[in-house]
Amino acid sequence: MERHERRNTMTPMIEPDTGFFDPEACDLSMFEALIDQTTDLVSLPHAAEVQHNVPIYDVAALRDALNVKGTRRQIMAEWAHVLKSGAGIIVLRGAYADTAVLDDATAVYERIIAAEKKANGGGGDHFAAAGSNDRIWNSLQKLCETAPEVFLHYFANTAIAAASEAWLGPNYQMTAQINLVHPGGGAQLAHRDYHLGFQTADISADYPTHVHDLSPALTLQGAVAHCDMPVESGPTKLLPFSQLYRAGYTAWRRDDFRTSFEERYIQLPLAKGDALFFNPAVFHAAGANTSPDIHRMANLLQVSSAFGRAMETCDRQKMCNLLYPIAKEAQRTATLNPHEMAAAIASSAEGYSFPTNLDRDPPKGGLAPETQAAFFTRALDAGMGADDFASHLETMRLNHQA
Repeated sequence: MERHERRNTMTPMIEPDTGFFDPEACDLSMFEALIDQTTDLVSLPHAAEVQHNVPIYDVAALRDALNVKGTRRQIMAEWAHVLKSGAGIIVLRGAYADTAVLDDATAVYERIIAAEKKANGGGGDHFAAAGSNDRIWNSLQKLCETAPEVFLHYFANTAIAAASEAWLGPNYQMTAQINLVHPGGGAQLAHRDYHLGFQTADISADYPTHVHDLSPALTLQGAVAHCDMPVESGPTKLLPFSQLYRAGYTAWRRDDFRTSFEERYIQLPLAKGDALFFNPAVFHAAGANTSPDIHRMANLLQVSSAFGRAMETCDRQKMCNLLYPIAKEAQRTATLNPHEMAAAIASSAEGYSFPTNLDRDPPKGGLAPETQAAFFTRALDAGMGADDFASHLETMRLNHQA
Protein backbone atom coordinates (compact mmCIF):
# COMPACT_ATOMS: atom_id res chain seq x y z
CA MET A 1 0.00 0.00 0.00
CA GLU A 2 1.29 3.44 -0.93
CA ARG A 3 0.49 6.23 1.51
CA HIS A 4 1.62 9.70 0.56
CA GLU A 5 1.66 12.08 3.49
CA ARG A 6 2.59 15.14 1.45
CA ARG A 7 -0.46 17.11 0.42
CA ASN A 8 -0.62 18.67 -2.99
CA THR A 9 -0.22 22.39 -2.44
CA MET A 10 0.66 23.20 -6.02
CA THR A 11 -0.76 26.50 -7.26
CA PRO A 12 -2.96 25.87 -10.30
CA MET A 13 -1.27 26.94 -13.50
CA ILE A 14 -3.22 29.45 -15.55
CA GLU A 15 -2.84 29.61 -19.31
CA PRO A 16 -3.50 32.76 -21.31
CA ASP A 17 -7.06 32.47 -22.54
CA THR A 18 -7.57 33.98 -25.98
CA GLY A 19 -10.94 32.32 -26.41
CA PHE A 20 -9.60 29.47 -28.56
CA PHE A 21 -6.78 26.97 -28.19
CA ASP A 22 -4.05 26.87 -30.81
CA PRO A 23 -2.30 23.48 -31.10
CA GLU A 24 0.97 25.23 -31.90
CA ALA A 25 0.76 27.30 -28.71
CA CYS A 26 0.30 24.36 -26.34
CA ASP A 27 2.87 24.44 -23.54
CA LEU A 28 4.49 21.07 -22.83
CA SER A 29 6.28 22.36 -19.72
CA MET A 30 2.95 23.44 -18.22
CA PHE A 31 1.46 20.06 -19.05
CA GLU A 32 4.35 18.21 -17.42
CA ALA A 33 4.18 20.38 -14.30
CA LEU A 34 0.53 19.35 -13.90
CA ILE A 35 1.21 15.64 -14.29
CA ASP A 36 4.06 15.81 -11.78
CA GLN A 37 1.55 16.03 -8.91
CA THR A 38 1.14 13.36 -6.25
CA THR A 39 -2.05 11.82 -4.91
CA ASP A 40 -2.51 12.16 -1.15
CA LEU A 41 -4.28 9.14 0.34
CA VAL A 42 -4.90 11.01 3.59
CA SER A 43 -7.32 13.32 1.77
CA LEU A 44 -9.30 10.36 0.36
CA PRO A 45 -10.91 8.70 3.40
CA HIS A 46 -12.85 6.12 1.42
CA ALA A 47 -9.90 4.86 -0.66
CA ALA A 48 -8.20 1.61 0.36
CA GLU A 49 -4.84 2.47 -1.21
CA VAL A 50 -3.12 4.41 -3.96
CA GLN A 51 -1.26 2.79 -6.82
CA HIS A 52 0.73 4.96 -9.23
CA ASN A 53 -1.23 8.00 -7.99
CA VAL A 54 -4.59 6.32 -8.69
CA PRO A 55 -6.90 5.71 -5.71
CA ILE A 56 -8.20 2.15 -5.38
CA TYR A 57 -11.59 1.65 -3.74
CA ASP A 58 -12.57 -1.66 -2.17
CA VAL A 59 -16.21 -2.03 -3.14
CA ALA A 60 -16.76 -4.85 -0.65
CA ALA A 61 -16.07 -2.35 2.14
CA LEU A 62 -18.26 0.35 0.55
CA ARG A 63 -21.19 -1.61 -0.82
CA ASP A 64 -23.48 -1.16 2.20
CA ALA A 65 -22.57 2.54 2.44
CA LEU A 66 -23.53 3.01 -1.22
CA ASN A 67 -27.09 2.02 -0.30
CA VAL A 68 -27.42 4.83 2.28
CA LYS A 69 -28.07 8.28 0.82
CA GLY A 70 -25.82 10.26 3.15
CA THR A 71 -22.74 8.06 2.92
CA ARG A 72 -23.37 7.41 -0.77
CA ARG A 73 -23.14 11.14 -1.41
CA GLN A 74 -19.92 11.40 0.57
CA ILE A 75 -18.35 8.64 -1.50
CA MET A 76 -19.65 10.10 -4.76
CA ALA A 77 -18.32 13.55 -3.83
CA GLU A 78 -14.89 12.02 -3.24
CA TRP A 79 -14.99 10.21 -6.59
CA ALA A 80 -16.06 13.37 -8.40
CA HIS A 81 -13.20 15.31 -6.78
CA VAL A 82 -10.67 12.71 -7.95
CA LEU A 83 -12.11 12.67 -11.47
CA LYS A 84 -12.17 16.46 -11.77
CA SER A 85 -9.25 17.78 -9.73
CA GLY A 86 -7.21 14.77 -8.70
CA ALA A 87 -5.66 11.96 -10.71
CA GLY A 88 -8.74 11.80 -12.95
CA ILE A 89 -8.99 8.01 -12.49
CA ILE A 90 -10.57 5.67 -9.95
CA VAL A 91 -10.48 1.88 -9.69
CA LEU A 92 -13.39 0.03 -8.09
CA ARG A 93 -11.86 -3.20 -6.86
CA GLY A 94 -14.40 -6.01 -6.82
CA ALA A 95 -17.16 -3.96 -8.41
CA TYR A 96 -18.78 -7.34 -9.08
CA ALA A 97 -18.93 -9.38 -5.90
CA ASP A 98 -20.06 -12.40 -7.89
CA THR A 99 -18.29 -12.65 -11.24
CA ALA A 100 -20.55 -15.47 -12.49
CA VAL A 101 -22.68 -12.87 -14.27
CA LEU A 102 -19.56 -11.71 -16.11
CA ASP A 103 -18.95 -15.28 -17.27
CA ASP A 104 -22.55 -15.46 -18.47
CA ALA A 105 -22.19 -12.17 -20.34
CA THR A 106 -18.83 -13.18 -21.80
CA ALA A 107 -20.40 -16.32 -23.26
CA VAL A 108 -23.12 -14.18 -24.86
CA TYR A 109 -20.61 -11.70 -26.22
CA GLU A 110 -18.48 -14.48 -27.70
CA ARG A 111 -21.53 -15.78 -29.56
CA ILE A 112 -22.29 -12.28 -30.83
CA ILE A 113 -18.69 -11.81 -32.02
CA ALA A 114 -18.81 -15.13 -33.87
CA ALA A 115 -22.15 -14.30 -35.48
CA GLU A 116 -21.01 -10.82 -36.56
CA LYS A 117 -17.77 -12.19 -37.99
CA LYS A 118 -19.74 -14.73 -40.00
CA ALA A 119 -22.18 -12.10 -41.22
CA ASN A 120 -19.91 -9.19 -42.04
CA GLY A 121 -16.38 -9.81 -40.84
CA GLY A 122 -16.91 -8.30 -37.38
CA GLY A 123 -17.10 -4.82 -35.95
CA GLY A 124 -14.48 -2.35 -37.05
CA ASP A 125 -12.57 -0.23 -34.59
CA HIS A 126 -11.80 3.45 -34.83
CA PHE A 127 -8.37 3.16 -33.15
CA ALA A 128 -7.01 -0.37 -33.46
CA ALA A 129 -5.51 -1.97 -36.55
CA ALA A 130 -7.82 -4.33 -38.41
CA GLY A 131 -7.70 -7.87 -37.07
CA SER A 132 -5.92 -7.06 -33.81
CA ASN A 133 -9.10 -7.18 -31.76
CA ASP A 134 -12.81 -7.88 -31.85
CA ARG A 135 -15.31 -5.12 -31.20
CA ILE A 136 -19.02 -5.26 -30.44
CA TRP A 137 -20.63 -1.91 -31.02
CA ASN A 138 -23.66 -1.27 -28.82
CA SER A 139 -22.97 -4.25 -26.61
CA LEU A 140 -25.54 -2.75 -24.22
CA GLN A 141 -28.55 -3.30 -26.48
CA LYS A 142 -27.20 -6.53 -27.97
CA LEU A 143 -26.82 -8.12 -24.54
CA CYS A 144 -30.33 -6.99 -23.59
CA GLU A 145 -31.81 -8.40 -26.80
CA THR A 146 -29.92 -11.69 -26.62
CA ALA A 147 -30.06 -12.42 -22.89
CA PRO A 148 -32.29 -9.98 -20.96
CA GLU A 149 -31.93 -11.88 -17.69
CA VAL A 150 -28.13 -11.67 -17.92
CA PHE A 151 -28.43 -7.98 -18.78
CA LEU A 152 -30.60 -7.32 -15.72
CA HIS A 153 -28.11 -8.84 -13.31
CA TYR A 154 -25.08 -7.42 -15.13
CA PHE A 155 -26.24 -3.81 -14.82
CA ALA A 156 -27.85 -4.19 -11.38
CA ASN A 157 -24.57 -2.90 -10.03
CA THR A 158 -24.77 -0.15 -7.43
CA ALA A 159 -21.06 0.71 -7.62
CA ILE A 160 -21.22 1.39 -11.36
CA ALA A 161 -24.42 3.38 -10.85
CA ALA A 162 -22.81 5.47 -8.10
CA ALA A 163 -19.70 6.19 -10.20
CA SER A 164 -21.89 7.27 -13.12
CA GLU A 165 -24.01 9.52 -10.93
CA ALA A 166 -20.97 10.93 -9.13
CA TRP A 167 -19.70 12.44 -12.37
CA LEU A 168 -22.88 13.04 -14.37
CA GLY A 169 -25.70 13.34 -11.86
CA PRO A 170 -28.93 11.34 -12.13
CA ASN A 171 -30.75 10.29 -15.30
CA TYR A 172 -27.55 9.45 -17.14
CA GLN A 173 -27.58 7.28 -20.28
CA MET A 174 -25.49 4.12 -20.45
CA THR A 175 -23.83 2.85 -23.62
CA ALA A 176 -21.18 0.15 -23.95
CA GLN A 177 -18.85 -1.53 -26.44
CA ILE A 178 -17.02 -4.82 -25.98
CA ASN A 179 -13.32 -4.76 -26.83
CA LEU A 180 -11.52 -8.11 -27.07
CA VAL A 181 -7.78 -7.79 -27.66
CA HIS A 182 -5.94 -10.96 -28.59
CA PRO A 183 -2.32 -11.83 -27.81
CA GLY A 184 -0.11 -9.72 -30.05
CA GLY A 185 -2.66 -6.90 -30.26
CA GLY A 186 -0.81 -3.59 -30.52
CA ALA A 187 -1.09 -0.50 -28.35
CA GLN A 188 -3.04 2.61 -29.24
CA LEU A 189 -1.58 6.08 -29.51
CA ALA A 190 -2.34 8.47 -26.66
CA HIS A 191 -5.61 10.34 -27.04
CA ARG A 192 -8.52 11.95 -25.26
CA ASP A 193 -12.06 10.71 -25.73
CA TYR A 194 -15.60 11.66 -26.65
CA HIS A 195 -16.83 14.36 -27.28
CA LEU A 196 -14.03 16.66 -28.40
CA GLY A 197 -11.51 13.84 -28.56
CA PHE A 198 -13.43 12.35 -31.49
CA GLN A 199 -13.13 15.51 -33.57
CA THR A 200 -10.29 16.30 -35.93
CA ALA A 201 -7.62 18.70 -34.69
CA ASP A 202 -9.00 21.50 -36.86
CA ILE A 203 -12.58 21.02 -35.71
CA SER A 204 -11.52 20.73 -32.08
CA ALA A 205 -9.65 24.05 -32.36
CA ASP A 206 -12.83 25.71 -33.69
CA TYR A 207 -14.60 25.15 -30.37
CA PRO A 208 -14.08 27.96 -27.82
CA THR A 209 -12.08 27.28 -24.69
CA HIS A 210 -15.06 27.08 -22.35
CA VAL A 211 -16.46 24.20 -24.44
CA HIS A 212 -13.14 22.39 -23.95
CA ASP A 213 -13.70 22.85 -20.22
CA LEU A 214 -17.26 21.55 -20.39
CA SER A 215 -16.81 18.59 -22.74
CA PRO A 216 -15.39 16.19 -20.10
CA ALA A 217 -18.39 16.83 -17.82
CA LEU A 218 -20.73 15.35 -20.43
CA THR A 219 -19.26 11.82 -20.45
CA LEU A 220 -17.73 9.28 -18.10
CA GLN A 221 -15.40 6.60 -19.48
CA GLY A 222 -15.30 3.21 -17.80
CA ALA A 223 -14.30 -0.38 -18.30
CA VAL A 224 -15.39 -3.62 -16.66
CA ALA A 225 -12.73 -6.33 -16.66
CA HIS A 226 -14.17 -9.62 -17.92
CA CYS A 227 -10.93 -11.46 -17.16
CA ASP A 228 -7.82 -10.95 -15.07
CA MET A 229 -5.68 -8.30 -16.74
CA PRO A 230 -2.03 -8.34 -15.68
CA VAL A 231 0.13 -5.63 -17.19
CA GLU A 232 1.44 -7.94 -19.92
CA SER A 233 -2.13 -8.29 -21.25
CA GLY A 234 -2.16 -4.56 -22.01
CA PRO A 235 -4.61 -2.82 -19.66
CA THR A 236 -5.22 0.83 -20.43
CA LYS A 237 -2.23 3.13 -20.34
CA LEU A 238 -3.21 6.20 -18.29
CA LEU A 239 -1.59 9.52 -17.44
CA PRO A 240 -2.85 10.76 -14.05
CA PHE A 241 -3.64 14.48 -13.77
CA SER A 242 -3.47 14.99 -17.55
CA GLN A 243 -7.14 16.01 -17.61
CA LEU A 244 -6.10 19.22 -15.82
CA TYR A 245 -4.37 20.58 -18.92
CA ARG A 246 -7.10 22.74 -20.45
CA ALA A 247 -5.74 22.70 -24.00
CA GLY A 248 -5.32 18.94 -24.06
CA TYR A 249 -7.93 18.34 -26.78
CA THR A 250 -5.79 20.34 -29.16
CA ALA A 251 -2.48 19.07 -27.81
CA TRP A 252 -2.84 15.29 -27.71
CA ARG A 253 -1.98 14.77 -31.37
CA ARG A 254 1.33 16.61 -31.06
CA ASP A 255 4.41 14.37 -31.14
CA ASP A 256 5.99 16.00 -28.08
CA PHE A 257 2.88 15.45 -25.95
CA ARG A 258 2.60 11.86 -27.11
CA THR A 259 6.29 11.32 -26.33
CA SER A 260 5.73 12.71 -22.85
CA PHE A 261 2.80 10.34 -22.43
CA GLU A 262 4.88 7.32 -23.45
CA GLU A 263 7.59 8.31 -20.97
CA ARG A 264 5.19 8.77 -18.03
CA TYR A 265 2.07 6.63 -18.44
CA ILE A 266 1.04 4.10 -15.83
CA GLN A 267 -0.80 0.78 -16.13
CA LEU A 268 -2.88 -0.85 -13.42
CA PRO A 269 -3.44 -4.60 -13.37
CA LEU A 270 -7.12 -5.44 -12.98
CA ALA A 271 -8.84 -8.56 -11.72
CA LYS A 272 -11.99 -9.98 -13.23
CA GLY A 273 -14.87 -7.99 -11.78
CA ASP A 274 -12.89 -4.79 -11.24
CA ALA A 275 -14.10 -1.58 -12.86
CA LEU A 276 -12.05 1.43 -13.83
CA PHE A 277 -13.48 4.89 -14.50
CA PHE A 278 -11.73 8.00 -15.76
CA ASN A 279 -12.37 11.52 -16.89
CA PRO A 280 -12.50 11.42 -20.72
CA ALA A 281 -9.92 14.21 -20.79
CA VAL A 282 -7.28 11.94 -19.25
CA PHE A 283 -4.63 11.07 -21.81
CA HIS A 284 -4.93 7.32 -22.31
CA ALA A 285 -4.38 4.47 -24.75
CA ALA A 286 -4.99 0.74 -24.81
CA GLY A 287 -1.82 -1.17 -24.03
CA ALA A 288 -0.13 -3.83 -26.13
CA ASN A 289 -1.14 -7.40 -25.33
CA THR A 290 2.27 -9.06 -25.06
CA SER A 291 0.93 -12.10 -23.22
CA PRO A 292 1.08 -15.49 -24.94
CA ASP A 293 -2.44 -16.59 -24.08
CA ILE A 294 -4.60 -13.85 -22.49
CA HIS A 295 -7.51 -12.69 -24.62
CA ARG A 296 -8.20 -9.39 -22.87
CA MET A 297 -11.92 -8.62 -22.78
CA ALA A 298 -13.31 -5.41 -21.35
CA ASN A 299 -16.77 -3.90 -21.60
CA LEU A 300 -16.06 -0.26 -22.33
CA LEU A 301 -18.72 1.88 -20.68
CA GLN A 302 -19.46 5.31 -22.04
CA VAL A 303 -21.97 7.03 -19.82
CA SER A 304 -23.55 10.29 -21.00
CA SER A 305 -25.09 13.23 -19.20
CA ALA A 306 -28.86 13.60 -19.32
CA PHE A 307 -28.30 17.19 -20.43
CA GLY A 308 -26.83 16.38 -23.84
CA ARG A 309 -30.17 17.05 -25.55
CA ALA A 310 -31.80 19.81 -27.58
CA MET A 311 -35.01 21.38 -26.29
CA GLU A 312 -37.13 20.55 -29.34
CA THR A 313 -37.26 17.75 -31.86
CA CYS A 314 -36.87 18.81 -35.49
CA ASP A 315 -37.20 16.78 -38.69
CA ARG A 316 -33.86 17.91 -40.07
CA GLN A 317 -33.95 15.43 -42.94
CA LYS A 318 -37.18 17.01 -44.20
CA MET A 319 -35.71 20.48 -43.74
CA CYS A 320 -32.59 19.53 -45.72
CA ASN A 321 -34.64 18.09 -48.58
CA LEU A 322 -36.72 21.26 -48.79
CA LEU A 323 -33.72 23.56 -48.61
CA TYR A 324 -31.32 21.73 -50.92
CA PRO A 325 -32.79 22.81 -54.31
CA ILE A 326 -33.03 26.39 -53.06
CA ALA A 327 -29.49 26.28 -51.75
CA LYS A 328 -28.25 24.92 -55.09
CA GLU A 329 -29.86 27.82 -56.89
CA ALA A 330 -28.47 30.32 -54.38
CA GLN A 331 -25.03 28.83 -54.91
CA ARG A 332 -25.40 28.96 -58.72
CA THR A 333 -26.47 32.59 -58.69
CA ALA A 334 -24.05 33.60 -55.92
CA THR A 335 -27.00 34.92 -53.92
CA LEU A 336 -25.22 33.75 -50.78
CA ASN A 337 -21.49 33.78 -50.13
CA PRO A 338 -19.89 30.62 -48.68
CA HIS A 339 -20.03 31.98 -45.13
CA GLU A 340 -23.73 32.77 -45.42
CA MET A 341 -24.42 29.37 -46.92
CA ALA A 342 -22.54 27.68 -44.08
CA ALA A 343 -24.63 29.61 -41.55
CA ALA A 344 -27.88 28.51 -43.20
CA ILE A 345 -26.75 24.87 -43.29
CA ALA A 346 -25.71 25.03 -39.63
CA SER A 347 -29.23 26.10 -38.67
CA SER A 348 -30.94 23.32 -40.57
CA ALA A 349 -28.81 20.19 -40.97
CA GLU A 350 -27.59 17.95 -38.15
CA GLY A 351 -24.02 19.00 -37.44
CA TYR A 352 -23.00 16.16 -35.14
CA SER A 353 -22.21 12.53 -35.95
CA PHE A 354 -23.65 11.01 -32.80
CA PRO A 355 -25.60 9.13 -31.61
CA THR A 356 -25.50 6.65 -34.46
CA ASN A 357 -25.44 2.93 -35.18
CA LEU A 358 -21.73 2.24 -35.46
CA ASP A 359 -22.31 -1.17 -37.04
CA ARG A 360 -23.91 0.47 -40.08
CA ASP A 361 -22.32 3.91 -39.79
CA PRO A 362 -18.69 3.32 -38.80
CA PRO A 363 -16.14 6.13 -38.69
CA LYS A 364 -14.32 6.43 -42.00
CA GLY A 365 -11.23 8.55 -42.44
CA GLY A 366 -11.41 9.74 -38.83
CA LEU A 367 -13.04 9.07 -35.49
CA ALA A 368 -16.57 10.13 -36.42
CA PRO A 369 -18.93 9.43 -39.35
CA GLU A 370 -19.87 12.17 -41.79
CA THR A 371 -22.53 14.54 -40.49
CA GLN A 372 -25.68 15.61 -42.29
CA ALA A 373 -24.30 19.16 -42.48
CA ALA A 374 -20.99 18.01 -43.93
CA PHE A 375 -22.83 15.93 -46.52
CA PHE A 376 -25.05 18.90 -47.41
CA THR A 377 -21.96 21.01 -48.13
CA ARG A 378 -20.25 18.18 -50.02
CA ALA A 379 -23.34 17.58 -52.15
CA LEU A 380 -23.54 21.26 -53.09
CA ASP A 381 -19.88 21.34 -54.05
CA ALA A 382 -20.32 18.19 -56.16
CA GLY A 383 -23.47 19.46 -57.87
CA MET A 384 -25.47 16.45 -56.68
CA GLY A 385 -29.04 16.22 -57.89
CA ALA A 386 -31.94 16.56 -55.48
CA ASP A 387 -33.07 12.95 -55.88
CA ASP A 388 -29.61 11.56 -55.15
CA PHE A 389 -29.31 13.97 -52.25
CA ALA A 390 -32.62 12.78 -50.77
CA SER A 391 -31.66 9.13 -51.30
CA HIS A 392 -28.36 9.54 -49.47
CA LEU A 393 -30.06 11.38 -46.60
CA GLU A 394 -32.48 8.48 -46.25
CA THR A 395 -29.57 6.03 -46.16
CA MET A 396 -27.95 8.15 -43.44
CA ARG A 397 -31.21 8.08 -41.45
CA LEU A 398 -31.47 4.32 -41.70
CA ASN A 399 -27.83 3.93 -40.68
CA HIS A 400 -28.45 5.97 -37.55
CA GLN A 401 -31.29 3.78 -36.34
CA ALA A 402 -30.71 1.23 -33.61
